[in-house]
Amino acid sequence: MMGVKGAAMRKDKTILIVGTYDTKCDELQYMAECIRGQGGQVISMDVSVLGDTDGSTDFSNTDVAAAGGSSIAAARTSPDENTAMQTMARGAAALAKQLYGTGAFDGVITLGGSMGTDLALDVCQALPLGVPKYIVSTVAFSPLIPPERLAADVQMILWAGGLYGLNSICKASLSQAAGAVLGAARAVEKPQVTPLIGMTSLGKSALSYMVPLKPELEARGFEVAVFHATGMGGRAFESLAAQGAFACVFDFCTQELGNHEHGSSLSAGADRLTGAARAGTPQLVAPGCYDLVDLVGWQPLPDIWRDRTVHAHNRLLTSVVLNAEERRQVARAHLRQLSGVASPTTFILPRGGCGAWDRPGADLHDPNGLAAFCDTLRDEWQGPARLIELDAHINDAAFADEALAVFDGWLADGTVVRDLIG
Repeated sequence: MMGVKGAAMRKDKTILIVGTYDTKCDELQYMAECIRGQGGQVISMDVSVLGDTDGSTDFSNTDVAAAGGSSIAAARTSPDENTAMQTMARGAAALAKQLYGTGAFDGVITLGGSMGTDLALDVCQALPLGVPKYIVSTVAFSPLIPPERLAADVQMILWAGGLYGLNSICKASLSQAAGAVLGAARAVEKPQVTPLIGMTSLGKSALSYMVPLKPELEARGFEVAVFHATGMGGRAFESLAAQGAFACVFDFCTQELGNHEHGSSLSAGADRLTGAARAGTPQLVAPGCYDLVDLVGWQPLPDIWRDRTVHAHNRLLTSVVLNAEERRQVARAHLRQLSGVASPTTFILPRGGCGAWDRPGADLHDPNGLAAFCDTLRDEWQGPARLIELDAHINDAAFADEALAVFDGWLADGTVVRDLIG
């Protein structure tokens, strides 16, 4: 095994290349040559199981299996290829995390088909936010890949025409990928050493509270990261919240919870609205755009929604307006997710409406549906979270002022601290 030390003495960035060198050796070595040709350095990791590799790698499949608490012999005698590659995935993720902790590399690139991509997802999830992560895959962007397994900042590149052997088509992808990961390692600005607040929202045309809140929170010494709550954004938000990445959470757009409840594919998963509580992070919550279910705009509208008011946001995204009973269901989903929370939690309920189109005179306003949601939350509310009912719209100044008042109280009593998290 190659000794990896003296990271500070390197003249340029080092990229970890991960792949099955028994079947993809030519392709992996081609990417290594591209990186070295641009002045970068390379560490290679072999995750193959069955075959022998052509040439040596810095970390062998024996090293990888051992890092996963097993052996290459055990992997080779596994009952099936899935079990064998999960052994290698555990080892590759553990070894990559260990190596990055010692400063051995600056970015990672992996290459594979469905098997190699399965392993690559684990490797990328094991590394911190800000480490350039590239997956070159024959199944990039495929529905085979569960969104919850994607690291928050992973990049994927389709490996077209590259299932077996080098050719001019796949070289175009591989060379771009090599340049991309090295360029990212050179250019990346790592997350700042500033306490961070995680906030959820949609675009300003729907929810605008982040406009007054962001500068006020920054003036108090916090950085603000706003996550686009359209499925993938919520997944990234929940993942980071569960890791304890935030000093406080302003989760003011929980629409993904309703999406999940009503079967939309634009879901952030069943654990939406739970990550901050699991990490013990103080959280402010509000039900931004709870009244809408977002659907993929270019797909046919499901039959269950055909008699509903529909708002076409753009060619990608269409929103369906929920009726009163469906809103009660969404209210109970909020109650379920917040039941028994262990972290300080305040829920602000703007009884004047929860989205730009949900106020008197707006196209999608339904006062009966709004009352059904608000009354269900109030009537069925149980602690330990605190409920504040506010006679205002979520985009009114009064809402932002109330959120800041709660936050300032938490600052004053030490519930929220400015010390760096984690």
